[in-house]
Amino acid sequence: MQLRLIYGTLVVGALALLVYAVPVVAHHAFGAEFDADAPIRLQGNVVRVEWVNPHSWIHIEVDEGPLSGETEVWMVEGGTPNTLLRRGLRRECLQIGMELIVDGYQAKDHTLTRANGRDVTFTDGQKFFLGSSGTGAPEDGAEARSRGDGDGRC
Repeated sequence: MQLRLIYGTLVVGALALLVYAVPVVAHHAFGAEFDADAPIRLQGNVVRVEWVNPHSWIHIEVDEGPLSGETEVWMVEGGTPNTLLRRGLRRECLQIGMELIVDGYQAKDHTLTRANGRDVTFTDGQKFFLGSSGTGAPEDGAEARSRGDGDGRC
């Protein structure tokens, strides 16, 4: 009977640890995946937007070079949807097919077409901070205030 109780307690404890650890594995620090010494500027058209936690993702199709005629799709990681909303950027602002310029940082594995976005600039010149606190976030929402009242207009 006592062995059964110990075994049951161990199983419940292991399951609780597993459930607790899964979200930790899913979220990462900027420095774990991206290279702060590899800034990148991407310009292209939006092909997909993932407005999900813990990070939003904007997929943009970028020309590989003016002579090649080839394109590749880059995944650009942004802050959480809630953080972006507070900065004035709504999902509806990122329409499929629209052109964007993204300044950010390349993945540590430079063979991947993945980046962490710092700023996103629209063709009308409007610019939003896209990144997280690890990539030079403006203090106390100062950047959102400089673009308006932060009410979600883009």
